[in-house]
Amino acid sequence: MKNLRQDLQQREQQGLYRNRMLLQGPQGREIILNGQKVLNFCSNDYLGLANHPELTTAFIEATQHYGVGSGSAHLVNGHTKAHHALEEELADFCGYPRALLFSTGYMANLGIAQSLLSKGDTMIEDRLNHASLIDAASISHAHLMRYLHKDYDSLRKKLMRCESGEKLVSSDAVFSMDGDEADIASMINHCQAHDALLMLDDAHGFGVLGKDGRGSLSHQHIASSDVPIYMATLGKSLGTAGAFIAGSEELIEYLIQTARCYIYTTAMPAAIAAASSTSLKLLKQENWRQQALHKNIDYFKLLAAQAELNLLKSNTAIQPVMIGDTKTAADISQQLLNKGLHVAAIRPPTVPENTARLRVTLRADHSRQDIEQLVEALSQKESVN
Repeated sequence: MKNLRQDLQQREQQGLYRNRMLLQGPQGREIILNGQKVLNFCSNDYLGLANHPELTTAFIEATQHYGVGSGSAHLVNGHTKAHHALEEELADFCGYPRALLFSTGYMANLGIAQSLLSKGDTMIEDRLNHASLIDAASISHAHLMRYLHKDYDSLRKKLMRCESGEKLVSSDAVFSMDGDEADIASMINHCQAHDALLMLDDAHGFGVLGKDGRGSLSHQHIASSDVPIYMATLGKSLGTAGAFIAGSEELIEYLIQTARCYIYTTAMPAAIAAASSTSLKLLKQENWRQQALHKNIDYFKLLAAQAELNLLKSNTAIQPVMIGDTKTAADISQQLLNKGLHVAAIRPPTVPENTARLRVTLRADHSRQDIEQLVEALSQKESVN
């Protein structure tokens, strides 16, 4: 067995050691971590719905009706009316015939690859895809090919090398660590030219981009029929938990029959499904949250440019401030926390070597004063050197 203590010590020396902090209360603009009140700049609760009173009411009422646990997998007796209603609402919201709930986005991505691919097939991915998409190729035993980030000529060349078997191209729609967006139209053109399936992971676009938060397809004016497999999560902009895959009637039915991550997993609690339905309703009825979020994104980018912060090019709620050195990024994150600002340091292997960064995530309920305070702290020499 490897020397675990030595490995842990080495991680600490390299600035790669990760510590869990205790959240003492709900997600929000302000949170209490390890007993300290801090401004929250590293949550994926982009619209501030995780503690919305209508969601908590829906959750409590559903718990009183269905209990806490679902008790079984969807295919045994854990699939409730609340689950079924949410699937139908998600399919309609995203413009697909059907949708299928999964307990996590990670499981949804694994389930697609395991069901549709096998040895002799090929999975072709953007080099900066989320870890779950990379791991999906392994579980399917398909050959994994990775094209240069958002380089669609590189994608074309990879597709041309596939001479046999099924081909599945997968990409984040909004890249979780860089915040930039995939060019969906370019991927569609290459996939159609080379008879390849296209799958999009819209975890960070769903709920915040497009009309009423309908996601990256709506935002980029793409017809759902041109993207056969669409995955998004519920634990970010919707403020709940879980994920779904949307697609054709045949795709969803095939996943129900074959996706091991679906078949052999206890269904999410019905209360989460009920709360997610309430989130969808709020997206359509109160879209001022998306507007407020995008105003905050623009304001942060304006102030960051004036302060000459080293930002990556992103128009989404994910705004990475590049640092480079791993230990320096971790130190700055701790300095900011000491000042009452919680900003996560993202380090290898989550991102490539020498690209450690502070991953600022903005919320709809951040005030201009919050953003000004953050940029002022980031621009101080002792924080960024």
